[in-house]
Amino acid sequence: MDKTASGWLNGFVGVLIFSGSLPATRVAVMDIDPTFVTSARAVIAGLLGLVLLLVFREKRPQRHDILSLIIVALGVVVGFPLLTALALKHVTAAHSIIFVGLLPLATAIFGVLRGGERPRPAFWLFSCLGSALVAGFALAQGVTASPVGDGLMLAAIIVCGLGYAEGAALSRRLGGWQVICWALVLSLPVMLVLTLVTLPPSFAPVGANAWIGLAYVSLFSMLIGFVFWYRGLAQGGIAAVGQLQLLQPFFGLALAATLLHEQVSPLMIVVTLGVVACVFGAKKFARQDLPRRAAA
Repeated sequence: MDKTASGWLNGFVGVLIFSGSLPATRVAVMDIDPTFVTSARAVIAGLLGLVLLLVFREKRPQRHDILSLIIVALGVVVGFPLLTALALKHVTAAHSIIFVGLLPLATAIFGVLRGGERPRPAFWLFSCLGSALVAGFALAQGVTASPVGDGLMLAAIIVCGLGYAEGAALSRRLGGWQVICWALVLSLPVMLVLTLVTLPPSFAPVGANAWIGLAYVSLFSMLIGFVFWYRGLAQGGIAAVGQLQLLQPFFGLALAATLLHEQVSPLMIVVTLGVVACVFGAKKFARQDLPRRAAA
């Protein structure tokens, strides 16, 4: 198997793993406090990440990389898991997955802002249209559906997009899986304290499904998924393999319907298709046109 094909395969496996994150989180927060779920998953993954870094004797990041690692940690280790866990106390996993369709777009926007590029006007057209579809879907559920849950999911997508973009840039210097491992290790002391503070008085009410959900988001969503994902991006190219993330809402909806027996309405499917189409269009026009003389 050549390098490009291997990159697509690794990226596809990463997307499949990430697709189970929201359903697994939904199961976990049914019996466990969302804050404890967030901190515990980070601690478990952080300890495993520390072991990997020690086993492979990875060099420590440079001082100028620390700020970027903090941004990655705040985005994908703390921000996205905590905000989604809180949101899933108010909305279903199927409802929240609609917002995940905006994640590639959020990543592209932060990539554009960080790189100082000038995307074509069509990029902003697709961006606004995709946002309008998500807002329209939320309003179609009724104002009383859960404004809090929708707001938390939107915030989660924003911070995760920032974390993905920063991590992608940093991986060029540190390596793909090393970035998530160092981000986990960097946040480990704080998350360990938070885990002890939010430790439930008793685990007796916690069912087996909640433990399985916590184990999944700790091992797969927080660590193993990133190993495949960043390896795929490195082998097949960030722009190309990154398009696989557009499939995540479909996989997530299927898992929510199959494992959680949540209802997936035709409207959810239509909106997901529309959002995926808009994100694909926005990514296509994210790169600016170079002047002919410069291109030559």
